Amino acid sequence: MATIEQTHTPILNSNAQVLILPVNSACVLLDPVLTRCKTLYPDNYQRYHRACRDGSLMVGSCLLHKRQRELAGLSAAHNGNQPNYIANLVISDHPYHSARTRWLTAALIDLQQQLMPLIRYQGVRKAALLARPLLASSSANRTEPNRTGLTTETTQIPLDWHSVVLPLINQHLQ
Repeated sequence: MATIEQTHTPILNSNAQVLILPVNSACVLLDPVLTRCKTLYPDNYQRYHRACRDGSLMVGSCLLHKRQRELAGLSAAHNGNQPNYIANLVISDHPYHSARTRWLTAALIDLQQQLMPLIRYQGVRKAALLARPLLASSSANRTEPNRTGLTTETTQIPLDWHSVVLPLINQHLQ
């Protein structure tokens, strides 16, 4: 049984073996940490961009990338502090569209299936999840009555961290 520990440390300075990044299938990165990851891990971004462009990356999936070790240059000295794997968790179809519960659940199940062999056979023990794209203040959808008196969804509000996202992470990744 794994333990999930919430910390507020910078994710790019962590000593995690797996870095989990919530992304979208449109290959548009608006979060500052995600754009920094684009330059820090260009091999991961190239694979992610190619999968988005080809249409092979679907919402609710996980693209696990094994990083190539740098043998020369300024980053070679920092290889010990960089993750061995980067998991691109596809939780939405566009950065302006919030994640839906079914997409997040499907992506976490896919991540779990890909992480199990790494945990069992590769000795992976630490993973870091960038939670900022998943954070929100409310989990309810705004509804508006229409002319027939029925309610319709007008805008999708992002999922609530404490009531929706964290329980899903605990359920699928512990």
